[in-house]
Formats: sequence, structure tokens, C-alpha cells
Amino acid sequence: MKETPLTEKHIELGARMMPFAGYNMPVSYDGIVEEHLNVRENVGLFDVSHMGQFFIEGKEALLLIQKISSNDASKLVFGQAQYACLPNDKGGIVDDLIIYKLGEESYMLVVNASNIEKDLAWIKQANTFEATIEDRSDSMALLALQGPKSIDVLKKITPVNVEGIQFYHFAIGEIDGIENVIISATGYTGSGGFELYLDNRDAVKVWDKLLEIGKEENIQPIGLGARDTLRLEMGYCLYGNDINDETSPIEAGLGWIVKTKKEEEFYSKSLFREQRKDGVSKKLIAFTVHDRRVPRQGYEIVDIDENPIGIVTSGTLSPSLQIPIGLGYVDVDHAKVDQDIGIKTRNKILHAHIVKLPFYKKA
Repeated sequence: MKETPLTEKHIELGARMMPFAGYNMPVSYDGIVEEHLNVRENVGLFDVSHMGQFFIEGKEALLLIQKISSNDASKLVFGQAQYACLPNDKGGIVDDLIIYKLGEESYMLVVNASNIEKDLAWIKQANTFEATIEDRSDSMALLALQGPKSIDVLKKITPVNVEGIQFYHFAIGEIDGIENVIISATGYTGSGGFELYLDNRDAVKVWDKLLEIGKEENIQPIGLGARDTLRLEMGYCLYGNDINDETSPIEAGLGWIVKTKKEEEFYSKSLFREQRKDGVSKKLIAFTVHDRRVPRQGYEIVDIDENPIGIVTSGTLSPSLQIPIGLGYVDVDHAKVDQDIGIKTRNKILHAHIVKLPFYKKA
């Protein structure tokens, strides 16, 4: 298994470790529920250095990105980021990612850890342009400082005006004396915060410093368990669960990142146009369960007459709401909000209700 620059720190802090995307990663420290609620109420620090970073540069860098991205990167200005997906040529999703515009001919793509090799191969085969692709995933660390008090912690160790970094924007500046750190506000928790992209050799120093200076704000290290419950409360898709090579972004409710009106051709553009025109057969829904049992990935979804209509892709007991919640694909005829459905377990059908996202709404 691979390790991040912070693996030993996690072990010292007593984290429960497990394999994830080929890395030895912390699942939790003091418990998923406690960590989750601390991010919602205070501030938490995540090690997400397993994520991948590709740098695309050159005078035709934008043309390459436009070919592989469902979104329209021509709209980006320096200091702005954009959520997108890499469509394959069959209407599915190679990966979802975030695109950062670093300069006129310079972009950073942040991809999922489990897809680094696959994504890199996909982008390279598409590169018929004057553009270079550099994979810096193994040399970069990524810390995510999340929660309503994250700004109070971060501004103690940077001269950068972090209060001025708007959602899906970033700045490049100094953190604790370290230059050229990318400080972004993209988030994956729904409680605000920042991501710090820095060199591996600086990760331990910044990690320790943030935990030290954040004590007043009740900072805690947070594992991947709470990261999953936090994202699910917001209804954010997780690659491998809610989206994959077989799911269309339009089926997944991600039509807003599919810009079929952009001038350039991109993979599956015509197919997505057809789906927009003719509709899709299945749709990702959000639901709450009127039971204490948690819906699990792979459970069958049924209608009120117990006929199969779909399958669960993600589920958990929401720490914020204290009810089971989930996502899943159902036939489009059964995808209306406020509709009653059932979740079939081994020996029982759990009563559930389709709801509008997000599950968690700030007070």
C-alpha cells in the first residue's frame, strides 16, 4: 500500500487505518459521529493527499481540456475552479474532477485517487494538441480544513486574505512561511473551508501547526469515514458508488456540468444532447428511511407494491439528522420528490421517502 506524507502522524494520533484507493488511510480517530459533528460545528482537518493532481500546460492546453471535460473551461478566469466530469465515449463517466485555472496556458486537474492511472491514460490518448501533461500526484500533499471555524484557524498562519476567497475560487500564497501554496475553497463537506495544495515535504509541518493553533476553535483530525457521511448529507456524488463508467452525468443529476452548447466537441456530446432531448430511463434520487436500519449500497429499491424499480448506491445514518439517508437510481417514472418507496433488505422492506437535496441544511 502507498502512504501519504502524514501516515505516521495518523498512527501516532491513534487513527483506525484501512486500505483506500491503494493507500493506507485513516478512517476515524475518536469516532465518525463525533468527527462529523465537529466539522459541522467547529473545524476539522483532513489528509486527502491520496487525491491526484495533473498539470496541463501549453498554448493548446485549453483545447485539450475542452475535449475531455463536460463543462466549459473557457469561462474560467485566473483564480477560479470548476467542477466537471470526464465523459467516456459511451455516455458514462471516466471520473469527476475539479479544474483550476493557474494561468493563461496552465491548468491543474484534481482527480480521484482510485482513478489516477485510468484518468491519466484517458487524457493522454486525447492529447492531439500542443499541450503537456504532468502527473504530480506522488509529490503533492493535500490538506482539507473544513468547518465554520476554518477561516479563524487559517488566517492565523497566512498573510493571504482567505476571507476574500469565494466558493470555487483559489489564491496562491504563503502558509506558515511556505511559499506557493494553492489555497482553494471548493470543499466536499457543505460546511465551508479550504484545501491546501503543497509539497509533500511541507505536509507534516503544516498539519502539526494547524492542529496546534486550532485548539481554541476545537480543531480535530478527521478521517475518511466522516468525510463520506458529510458529503452524503449534502448529496455529493462519490465516484464508484453514485457515478461510474456506466452512469450518465444527466442521470446522476449533474446536467449542470454538461455544457452541450459549448463550441468545442467533447466526448459523448451528441449522446448527451439526445438524452436532454429524449430524456433518460433512470435517475439518481435522494431518500430518507422511516426506520433505524441503514440502507446499504446494492440494496434493491421497490415501489409501494414491492416491484423492483432501482438500486441503492450510497447510504448512512446521518449524524446531523439522526435518520438513515441514501442515494440510488430508480426508473425515471418513480423518481418524483415526495414519492414513497421501499428499500429491500434481506428480510424486511424499509419504508422510505424521496426528498429534495441537500439532506442537511444550515440553520
